[in-house]
Amino acid sequence: MVPFVPLQGVVMVFFSKESLETLRQRIDLIEVMSPYVDFKKSGSAYKALCPFHDEKTPSFMIQKGDSHYHCFGCGAHGDAISFLMNHQKMSFLDAVQSLAQKFHVHLEKTEDTDESKGPSKTRLKDALTLAAQFYHHALLHTAEGHEALHYLYKRGLDLAFISHFQIGLAPKAHGMLRKIMQAKSIFPDVLIEAGLMSEKDGHFREFFHDRIMFPIHHHTGGVIGFSGRKYKEDTFGGKYVNTPETPLFKKSKVLFGLNYCRRRIAKERHAIIVEGQIDALRLIHAGFNITVAGQGTAFGEGHVKELMTLGINKVFLALDADEAGQAAAQKIGNLFQREGVEVRVVRMPPGADPDSFLTEKGPDAFLALLQESGDYLSFLVRHLSRHLNMESPAGKSELISTITKQIREWNHPLMVHESLRKLAQLTKVPEEMVGVGQEIVPNLYIKKSDTIGSQNIDPDRIIESDLLRWLLLMAPSDPKFIEIAAANVKVEDFRVPICRHLYQIYMEGGKELPRDHLALMGMMNDAEGQQFISDLLQKKVNKERAEVHLVETIQKLLDRNWMQKREEVRMKLNSGQCSDEEASALAKQFDDLRRNPPKVI
Repeated sequence: MVPFVPLQGVVMVFFSKESLETLRQRIDLIEVMSPYVDFKKSGSAYKALCPFHDEKTPSFMIQKGDSHYHCFGCGAHGDAISFLMNHQKMSFLDAVQSLAQKFHVHLEKTEDTDESKGPSKTRLKDALTLAAQFYHHALLHTAEGHEALHYLYKRGLDLAFISHFQIGLAPKAHGMLRKIMQAKSIFPDVLIEAGLMSEKDGHFREFFHDRIMFPIHHHTGGVIGFSGRKYKEDTFGGKYVNTPETPLFKKSKVLFGLNYCRRRIAKERHAIIVEGQIDALRLIHAGFNITVAGQGTAFGEGHVKELMTLGINKVFLALDADEAGQAAAQKIGNLFQREGVEVRVVRMPPGADPDSFLTEKGPDAFLALLQESGDYLSFLVRHLSRHLNMESPAGKSELISTITKQIREWNHPLMVHESLRKLAQLTKVPEEMVGVGQEIVPNLYIKKSDTIGSQNIDPDRIIESDLLRWLLLMAPSDPKFIEIAAANVKVEDFRVPICRHLYQIYMEGGKELPRDHLALMGMMNDAEGQQFISDLLQKKVNKERAEVHLVETIQKLLDRNWMQKREEVRMKLNSGQCSDEEASALAKQFDDLRRNPPKVI
């Protein structure tokens, strides 16, 4: 056996002021953006075609040594975190984590209550990264691995494919992985928490063995789990075994392959859904890098939500042609249609899956399948009518009743209306028979939730957060936003302490405003403040109308305080505890307030 030499690489994700400043100083914006933007040096600046709008003449610039980009065409402006959030569709915390990993910065947090409950997420990620390297090594450099390689070669997966996706092998014998981990001071408690090992009656067993291993990544890149596929009939268990639920791996939210496809999915707003890991990787490798899998047929609302955050408006369901695959298409398609996303169902030939079809027919033939895909409702009628006698009134009635009920549970009224009309056309019945025009508009704001009755919405926090969001997003590139706010709103106008604190930072900063998100993050002295910054920046906004929205938000805040002041004066007047002189003064004050509502200047 060739000696296993693990690669080095530790991902640190904790947030202290000192380490955030270290990361801030170490970030090279050109290096962050170069994989996505083609820069050319021009004097002391770098120019490129803007990645945020279509243009033929470069107007996107970064000055040498600067930490911000600016587009003179569309006005896009920001730092490394802004770019990763807006272009790569990362969350704020994911962007910070990605930069820390790229520039090898150890981010520390002064207090983390989660770590006291078990191994840190950093240690879990270290273990999983090391495990992926070990499994890949075992596949390429052991006799047992050569048998698994032969299976993969027969499936048409060559060495370049295997190396690119770091496919590996969990050896049949137990103990090898644990020895490697111990040599790196990673002990059983970490391995158990990471889903790599189990323990019973004091005996430890590796969770995966005798299986081909596919690393499962977080959408920003790091390994968070594995999917093990058996390649021999006598291997115990189902075809696939996935990492159990861990602090890092939540099966209901993780989409296999998203780390390779996130950018293009967000840009094109389309996605292909397949069942298996090999299906996904084969399509991604062939250029269809908008493909994800939901770990077999267990595709649920959490997966839909992950794709919805990328702004998708169309999905292609390229599932197996067998009964299980078609049942999955029915379920998954319904989840997307319910959210107003167009669903196209790819008709795979009998006995085929995307992997085998692509191997035999090639990418052009698969592209033709996508182009010829049918709409979800036509598929649903065809699928559900297979076991019904459509010549029978009872059979036809059952079909229409079933589909009508499903459609009425969708969340978007127009989608419901148009789908009912299409159902009438497909089944050749009058529109009134399926209830067109009688749709009940669903309540889009009250979703099913175990905690719906206990949710606490703070209107003060909402208004003040909205005002701060516009300052954070726009003030670094346009001082006018600070001027408008300063002319109308004082620090004491804020009611929520954390909002008041952040506003005070801006008002006292003058021209030395925190110009990037990491600097601002470092000014927050606790976990709540850092989380607040993250939440502010995460909400999507329309920057084209930023000034209008800023003024509207300031007006709401002024109106709120004005009405509160009027109410306070009114209550004092009605208390019966004022002297005549005090009552007269309060009456004049109330009248002055009533006659002079606040206006943004």
